Amino acid sequence: MRFMMFMLPNEPGQLDPGSPQVPTAEAVSEMTKYNDELVKAGVMLTGEGLHPQNEGHRITFSGGKRTVIDGPYTEAKEAIGGYWIIQTKTKEEAVEWAKRVPQVGETDFTIELRQIFEMDEFPPDVQAAAGHE
Repeated sequence: MRFMMFMLPNEPGQLDPGSPQVPTAEAVSEMTKYNDELVKAGVMLTGEGLHPQNEGHRITFSGGKRTVIDGPYTEAKEAIGGYWIIQTKTKEEAVEWAKRVPQVGETDFTIELRQIFEMDEFPPDVQAAAGHE
C-alpha cells in the first residue's frame, strides 16, 4: 500500500510572502534523521520539501478555459510544505510512521495521510482504458 503524507504548516506566517521560508538547521537535521529511518526501514519511496506558495502558480480549468494564478493565494487556509510517499503493508503502519514525523521547536503543523490508488483497485474497464489489462 502506498501513501502520501503532506506536511501542512499551521503557522500563519507560512502564507505570508514576507515571512522567512527556510527551515532551521535543527529542523533539517531532525527531518533528515527521520527520513533516514524511513529509508532504512524500506518504507520511503520519495519525499521533498516544497518552496512556499508565494512562489507557486495555480492553473484553474473552467468552461474549457485555463487561467494561471500566481501565488500567494489570498483564500488559502492551508499550504503544503512538503511531502513523502511511503509504502507500508497496512494503513496502521502508515499512521504510525506519520506520527513519528519530528516536531522541532514550537512550530506547529499537521500531517495529512492519504492512500494512493493502485490500478488494480479500479474496475476492469478503467484498467483497460489506461492500458492495464
